[in-house]
Amino acid sequence: MAVKKILMLVGDYSEDYEVMCPYVTLRAVGHTVHVVAPYEKAGDTIRTSVHEYEFEDDDNYSEKPGHKFTLNATFDDIKVEEYDGVLCPGGRGTDYIRTNEDVVKIVRHFAEANKAMASICNGIQVYTVTDVLEGKSCVGFPDNKPEVIKAGGNWVEKEIIRGATKDEAVVDGNLVTAPTWGALSAMLVKFLEVLGTKIEQ
Repeated sequence: MAVKKILMLVGDYSEDYEVMCPYVTLRAVGHTVHVVAPYEKAGDTIRTSVHEYEFEDDDNYSEKPGHKFTLNATFDDIKVEEYDGVLCPGGRGTDYIRTNEDVVKIVRHFAEANKAMASICNGIQVYTVTDVLEGKSCVGFPDNKPEVIKAGGNWVEKEIIRGATKDEAVVDGNLVTAPTWGALSAMLVKFLEVLGTKIEQ
């Protein structure tokens, strides 16, 4: 199996599962994963958050502290041409990293080079500001639907009840998206397929 090099774009209060699970899974199959955040360097930490619907009558999720996650690469040192794929987890980290001009340039590189791209939940927000969703079928957390449509994306409806979702991902060419962390497995399997990684099942 050819080792692939993956870039993960995160920020403070990125969703805990959506950072930890891809990081561990992609490394477990032998790939290199560099997790970076704007304004930070290797060895710095970000705080993750855990999202959950706590009570039956909740109309939105609560946010609890997750882990301190140590970044293993320096954002300013990234050479995007060295990477085979990019992954954007959800959570509140996307609220501010998508305003960084270098993040926009990084994402556009992957789109223009037709490299593997993935996002889950609110991670789709990073793609809505980078002009890479035009004509692409995709999904994210439901709150992102208006932004995706405005960005020219074709929103694929997925049933989400109180944060729970089927383990399903949407693939359109080099782009893999999923609605919530309940679909992490599907998103990772499809992302690996787009990367060209064969997993025996």
